[in-house]
Amino acid sequence: MTTYLWNPPAPAALRVQDTDARLPVHRLFFVGRNYHAHAQEMGVTVDKATARPFYFTKSPVHLLDSGATLPYPPETTNFHYEMELVVVLGQGGARVPVERAHELIYGYAAGLDMTRRDVQLRLRDKGHPWCLGKDVEGSAVCGAVRPMPATALAQGDIVLEVNGVVRQRADLSQLIWSVPELISDLSQYYHLQPGDVIYTGTPEGVGAVQPGDRLHGRVAGVGEVTLTIGAHA
Repeated sequence: MTTYLWNPPAPAALRVQDTDARLPVHRLFFVGRNYHAHAQEMGVTVDKATARPFYFTKSPVHLLDSGATLPYPPETTNFHYEMELVVVLGQGGARVPVERAHELIYGYAAGLDMTRRDVQLRLRDKGHPWCLGKDVEGSAVCGAVRPMPATALAQGDIVLEVNGVVRQRADLSQLIWSVPELISDLSQYYHLQPGDVIYTGTPEGVGAVQPGDRLHGRVAGVGEVTLTIGAHA
């Protein structure tokens, strides 16, 4: 029996729709610039013919359940929302061909990638890693997972409202790289595992929030995610 110097943290886990069971999370992957209009609003043009997806990661300890209040984080004055479809894997695999990638899927959720945008852009412009802009405490917000084994979602509305006003709206058919393409591509770099989670990218319309703001996002056929921005931490 292992003796620890202090109590280890509880394992990261997600709620699952219509059950009290929690889904254990292994890793969090995030896809950058996966809608053309969002890439353009970030000052970048993506040519799928010559590019591959790119990714960043967040620590699973930064997962936050839908419905929570997230304190406005320190060291930023430009804290942004990014509404995303979240894919949860139920099987592992490496070097998975695109035509079999859907077999790894357990289900989906609606999620928010919260970002210190001013910090991210400052680091990006200096050629530094984005960690301090993206790997923010509580910044991987996720709704309950809807089990949809081996289902590759290819269309459906994705919408985010801030204080009741629509700020982001797109269709999953506008993803530059589809869900199977993302899973297959990631599996070239990693031995994917059950509990790996992929945030698939955000549509155009990202913007800043302030303390007291209420966010409500939804993905058709999948579920919802809500978040309240709390006082400055």
